[in-house]
Amino acid sequence: MPDISLLTLTLLCLAALTAGWIDAVVGGGGLLLLPALLVGLPHTPVAYVLGTNKSTAVAGTTAAALTYVRKAPIDVRRALRIGLAAAAGSVGGAFFAAGINSAVLRPLIMAVLLAVLLFILFRPAFGTAPAPSEPVTRQRMLAAILAAGLGLGFYDGLIGPGTGAFLVVTLTAILHMDLVTSSATSKVINVCTNLGALTMFAIQGTVLWQLGALLALLNLTGGLIGARMALKRGAGFVRGVLVVVVIGLLCKLAFDQWLAT
Repeated sequence: MPDISLLTLTLLCLAALTAGWIDAVVGGGGLLLLPALLVGLPHTPVAYVLGTNKSTAVAGTTAAALTYVRKAPIDVRRALRIGLAAAAGSVGGAFFAAGINSAVLRPLIMAVLLAVLLFILFRPAFGTAPAPSEPVTRQRMLAAILAAGLGLGFYDGLIGPGTGAFLVVTLTAILHMDLVTSSATSKVINVCTNLGALTMFAIQGTVLWQLGALLALLNLTGGLIGARMALKRGAGFVRGVLVVVVIGLLCKLAFDQWLAT
């Protein structure tokens, strides 16, 4: 474990706990945890921060996914099909992570997030209706595999923050799920992306395992709490958290793009 103060370690633990809760409800916990790790470990190479972030996040998403699988009406086989494509995408993203120029990607991601936010705000019924009972067509399933699987999987391995929120919106739009079902399904997919990216980071030797294990315990606890709250409070609660997370991610990216020194 790197040489860090007790105060910094405590703040990182709180960030991991809160990030696990956010990830379980709607995704986007990396919005909090990754910047916390970057600030708390200022002299650590970015690749190690990204790898440690994945070793932490995989615990919370796994706990949330297992909770959802037991209690939410999700199609596990469908989620795993998309998840396998996402795992492949995340391995590719993690491979290229060391050479990423985030300043190039930020404006594009911000534009997409702004479009997502406006869509959610002007479509208040989006994701609040019960999931339709008709079978998913082959075309829609292929679109979900390409967009939510390979596309967002690659993004998760490459950068990460906001992946869960993107997954929720994508699954709701393409597969016509309600927000609780899409959030539950996204957790299964997110476990696959985290495992894929973590495997590549582990092969490259860029994971601080001791710190990651400690933060993973807190992230797991937050994931369990968040999943149970989402199941209990329903789609309206998930929609509210989604709006807050998207706004928060937009603000963070804008700060990094124009105000950070």
